[in-house]
Amino acid sequence: MKLGIVTPVVTRLPGAHAQWEATAGIDEIARITIEAERLGYHHVTCSEHVAIPTEVAAVRGATYWDPLATFGYLSARTSTIRLLPFVLVLGYHHPLAIAKRYGTLDRVSSGRLVLGVGVGSLREEFDLLGAEFEGRGARADDALRALRAALSESEPTYRGTYYAFDNVVVDPPAVQPRVPMWVGGRTARSLRRAIELGDGWAPFGLQRAELAAMITRARDTEAWTERHAEPALAHFEIVLQNEVPFDACGEPERVRATAERLAEAGATTLNVRFVHHSLEHYLEQLAALRELVVDEA
Repeated sequence: MKLGIVTPVVTRLPGAHAQWEATAGIDEIARITIEAERLGYHHVTCSEHVAIPTEVAAVRGATYWDPLATFGYLSARTSTIRLLPFVLVLGYHHPLAIAKRYGTLDRVSSGRLVLGVGVGSLREEFDLLGAEFEGRGARADDALRALRAALSESEPTYRGTYYAFDNVVVDPPAVQPRVPMWVGGRTARSLRRAIELGDGWAPFGLQRAELAAMITRARDTEAWTERHAEPALAHFEIVLQNEVPFDACGEPERVRATAERLAEAGATTLNVRFVHHSLEHYLEQLAALRELVVDEA
């Protein structure tokens, strides 16, 4: 399996972040990213929220670094590790705005963008930003189709239900001919959306048995069969997270067994969270997990 990290510092959830993260900044984030790249990790992440209502922040957290600015800095400090916004909420942006900003990031990083996207669930934030909450699933589907048409084209054309454009120039476009798009979510609908319109599924908040059952059912669908009939689309990433943070230094056998169970559930990539008490401890955990899980991709 490939390994990526749920990057510390950039997001702080109540009761789920280490004390040292509260005073850490871009230097610590860069050091982690550089070390992850040296060890052969596939990607680092950065979530997106624009404005969290105060009462919601007590549950969802208040600290969310902007992925575009964060990845722009990290791309200049690294050369191979992939950059994954996890996730970009489609309803907050016009597809052409995403194509311009993240197409530029793909160019700046020499083709290292993996675009993680989601439908979004925080109604209060939709309302604050003047974005439509009702019907956001159908709108997200159309946005994904529009993004596929626009991300790698300097003169994109698209006509859909919610978005339409032609006779426009969006330059620079992404340098990758097909930017990987991973769809986040926790429903069967998000998995269908990923199979039909994306290149991978990155669920959260689901138990391993539930994930395995959903993946098994999806593999029996016509959409899965049609996708895998096309060689260019046959590889589909299933990106799973560990429910309990890994302590690869202290409990290597338990971590190894958990990684194996996630692989059995269908994971091709792990999006990893660690137990960590300091920056140095986090770096030690990165190295320890790399010894336990071999990238066979």
